[in-house]
Amino acid sequence: MKHGKKYVESTKLFDSLNQYDPDQACDLAIKTGKAKFDETVEVSIRLGVDPRHADQQVRGAVVLPNGTGKVTRVLVIAKGEKAKEAEAAGADYVGAEDMIAKIQQENWFEFDVCVATPDMMGLVGRIGRVLGPKGLMPNPKSGTVTMDVNKAVHDIKAGKVEYRLDKTAIIHCPIGKVSFGAEKLNENLTTLMEAIIKAKPAAAKGTYIRSIYLSATMGPAVRVNPLKF
Repeated sequence: MKHGKKYVESTKLFDSLNQYDPDQACDLAIKTGKAKFDETVEVSIRLGVDPRHADQQVRGAVVLPNGTGKVTRVLVIAKGEKAKEAEAAGADYVGAEDMIAKIQQENWFEFDVCVATPDMMGLVGRIGRVLGPKGLMPNPKSGTVTMDVNKAVHDIKAGKVEYRLDKTAIIHCPIGKVSFGAEKLNENLTTLMEAIIKAKPAAAKGTYIRSIYLSATMGPAVRVNPLKF
């Protein structure tokens, strides 16, 4: 693959074979973010689990102390008092049958996270086939199926991120923007890693954290020393 001039220049800032301490890796990820926009810094974590087995799945959500730097649009599927609670909490869209119909008929997806109360999941299930592939289906494990919609909306707006193992046993997750600075990115990374380590399946054997890489949107990947976690 042929890379651009800025990407090639960025690769000269570090040794690709070296494993860096988290704070150093965050600093290098920032320095490699040479685009004209505020790049997102993402972490890729390869775990020593087999995603084909249900008892080795790793999934959850965590509120990053410094947020993600992204404005998250929240849709809440609820009725009555819970709908009012969601509006008061700052949800961008609130509704029930009307929102389900809008998604079905207009192919409307102007939201980033969908929260639903448990009593509405039968209704949400009707559009599961379209929400699922987009990663928008409410799930109890990620805290998006709950009666406490106030807390759910506040947490999401504060920088809650969902982490989930893919079929190659890797978790990809944003931890902030280049403009955050190394210290804030490191705090977010540490919080995320603590949550993933805590979520280690009992069935997992051997080395759990195999490798960690940090990269800005348009930059090369910097290898992080997993032993530091």
